[in-house]
Amino acid sequence: MTAPRKDTLLLFDLDGTLWDSASAVAEAWNEVFQQEDPSLPLLTVDDIHGVMGMTMKEISETLYPDYRSSRRAAIFDRCCTYEVEYLHSHCGTLYPDFRPVLESLKAQGYELAVVSNCQRGYVEAFLSSSNASDLFIDYEEWERTGLSKGENIRLVMERNGYTKGIYIGDTKKDREAALHAGIPFIHAAYGFGKVPDAAGVIHSLTDLPGVLEQLPKVQGDREA
Repeated sequence: MTAPRKDTLLLFDLDGTLWDSASAVAEAWNEVFQQEDPSLPLLTVDDIHGVMGMTMKEISETLYPDYRSSRRAAIFDRCCTYEVEYLHSHCGTLYPDFRPVLESLKAQGYELAVVSNCQRGYVEAFLSSSNASDLFIDYEEWERTGLSKGENIRLVMERNGYTKGIYIGDTKKDREAALHAGIPFIHAAYGFGKVPDAAGVIHSLTDLPGVLEQLPKVQGDREA
């Protein structure tokens, strides 16, 4: 028997929480660099891991701070576009038990959404290449709205009729976004960051249902 529908929306970060796309992203960006400026050092998977969770502007400034800004912006604009095209056919590495865990949460009555500090089309590429469109009711991206992650969390909650939510992510910026949105934060400790003072910690996606059950005063039956 299906459990009662929950009144709390589960919102997920993407990189370091649901998948690791660093290898595919490095491949896509390096192709662009080779075409645009072969003098640029090629990026490694570790380079990409080090900037996960940042906006593209922050990423470009972090990876190539001494490169002339106008040219850097043009190259990374092309990286953004090509990366999305590339990820549609080159799925990142989904974390273990990705689909079984999310299907289980949906069977319990939860609705799921994604909020990421990414360029327009990135979440759609994830949903397409991972065949996961059926798992999520909504998503939002930094470039599509120009809003902060905390603001996008509230936006997704409000347009889906939720006053309560939980954000699951892997970095301090994710925790800050949850605090800004006024909702609890669960730290995905298998991701790319260390985060103190989370409401809950998971070391794999399979931990998530149990941690959700332990969070006080968050769950409840949504009125029809």
